[in-house]
Amino acid sequence: MVPGHEIAGTVCAVGKNVNKFKIGDHVGVGCFVESCRDCHNCKKGIEQYCMKGMVGTYNSRMKHPHCPGYNADPNLCEPTYGGYSQDIVVDHDYVCRIPDNLPLDHAAPLLCAGITVYSPLVHYGIEPGMKVAVAGLGGLGSMAVKFAKAFGCHVTVLSRGTAKKDEAISRLHADDFVDSTD
Repeated sequence: MVPGHEIAGTVCAVGKNVNKFKIGDHVGVGCFVESCRDCHNCKKGIEQYCMKGMVGTYNSRMKHPHCPGYNADPNLCEPTYGGYSQDIVVDHDYVCRIPDNLPLDHAAPLLCAGITVYSPLVHYGIEPGMKVAVAGLGGLGSMAVKFAKAFGCHVTVLSRGTAKKDEAISRLHADDFVDSTD
């Protein structure tokens, strides 16, 4: 099994009913490739909470009859091998277009770390001028700073020590930095 869930690549084939994508398109895939489509959550558009179980991008099995590689015997269902595999089959509803001018290696982190911080900012109604504190400046924290700044917020980074102060202020353009050990 080759884990990987921040998948960015090029479409190499499309199914006969796919009209949203064509061969050669740059696309991205998040942490799952399929869901049941019939349960309450799937019908509400929150397939990540599929009552029958979503199919993950790696170490999962095609568990719904409409999935390619499905078998009535769960032990014989085709596995998903992840983002570092040679290729992956994904339903077109779980694929997003990546603009041609955005390098694929730059787009990939948006599919996990990016959405992990973007989604709550939008869900909780972030607006220009609001103050946002970001705890820690790792992968998620740096994405949070970028998104909050793009939304027009005043951003303060909270970090243990000052090792990341220059990165927070100069590179990511945070407005303030607080050393939480001081």
